[in-house]
Amino acid sequence: MKTKNIFILFGGTDKDSFCGSVADAYEAGARGAGHMVKRINVGEISFDPILYKGYKVIQTLEPDLQLVQTYMKWADHVVVVYPNWWGTMPAILKGLFDRMFLPGFAFRFQKEGLLKGIGWEKLLSGRSASVFITMNVYPLLAWILYGDNSNEIRRNILKFAGFSPVRLMKVGPVERMSQTQLDTLKAKTKKLGAKAW
Repeated sequence: MKTKNIFILFGGTDKDSFCGSVADAYEAGARGAGHMVKRINVGEISFDPILYKGYKVIQTLEPDLQLVQTYMKWADHVVVVYPNWWGTMPAILKGLFDRMFLPGFAFRFQKEGLLKGIGWEKLLSGRSASVFITMNVYPLLAWILYGDNSNEIRRNILKFAGFSPVRLMKVGPVERMSQTQLDTLKAKTKKLGAKAW
């Protein structure tokens, strides 16, 4: 199997959680298989998550956000791991995407021709992605009651910028699982890391 450059973005604020251990398991599996791995824990970096003027005024990126961009460009495969909070990703992770998925980095709108105003270039094409979401409800039940809570990250962020394929694994309800079930999930995630899934 060909080795890959893998960037793991842990989007929770508590790496000492089951969600954090999912990221750890994936990282261990990837490193063990010989992949090159870089990782950032969103809760440990420094940046202002608020996009004050939209894209009318581009705010200067903090060094940590520049590093996230560098790792995303370096990667063949990007892994995003986060807990589901109120039907979506934690605000700090959304703020990271708001700030650093900028025109010229993640996309470029068509400014002329037939697709002016509606088309765009996907500037992060050629990369794949995996998303792991932990939750305290059964994923199917959450989908039935509230709709697809992965649409934002999968389609509106990653696919919009060109990532393909974008794979998804939802895990829950974490708080009701036995230790054996949790350990089995971590072992599965480790194997997926080895495969760069």
